[in-house]
Amino acid sequence: MDNASRSERTRKAALQAALTIIARDGPGRLTLDAIARESGMSKGGLTHQFPTKEAVLKALLQHQIEYFGDFTARYLAEAGAASAQPRLAAQLATLREAITQPHSVALAILGALTQDPGLLSQTREASGKAVDAIKTEAADPQLALVRWAAAQGLTLMSLFGLNPLTDQEREQLFDRLRDDRQWSALAESNPRATAPARKRKAKS
Repeated sequence: MDNASRSERTRKAALQAALTIIARDGPGRLTLDAIARESGMSKGGLTHQFPTKEAVLKALLQHQIEYFGDFTARYLAEAGAASAQPRLAAQLATLREAITQPHSVALAILGALTQDPGLLSQTREASGKAVDAIKTEAADPQLALVRWAAAQGLTLMSLFGLNPLTDQEREQLFDRLRDDRQWSALAESNPRATAPARKRKAKS
């Protein structure tokens, strides 16, 4: 095994150990010593990859940001054209996908919130860019954001085990949020709604 492959395997083992510790013992028990013990690696080998606990948490969050960023990009490439609001559709699909990975996503967020809320700045930045894209393409930006915010709420409740709905009820709500046909009449009835910005620019 070459050095790059060995290094990547060490990183993955350390991150998985960190998730196990947060789930079993709580984020307050996450230390480099605990990660080394859980993963079976030496403290020196661990600190070569992650010199601090904060570096571990940053890596957990970065992994999630990259995974879901790639998911969003693939969705836009493969299915975006079928939607009147592709950016919104991609975000709704991505939020739904996050529920399939509740363990790693929730624990990464929980660990960061507990240890250093500032670590979530990248997540807020990514959400801000998504919101801007959704508003730009929507005829009724507020209605589009209502759909996005509702999906965010469903996802976060599910990730943190707070959702009182059955899985079937949750999926039915996601289906309704993603169905443009059920929202187009509301958008058209809003007197302040305008054509999406990208279409207005095309006409000018």
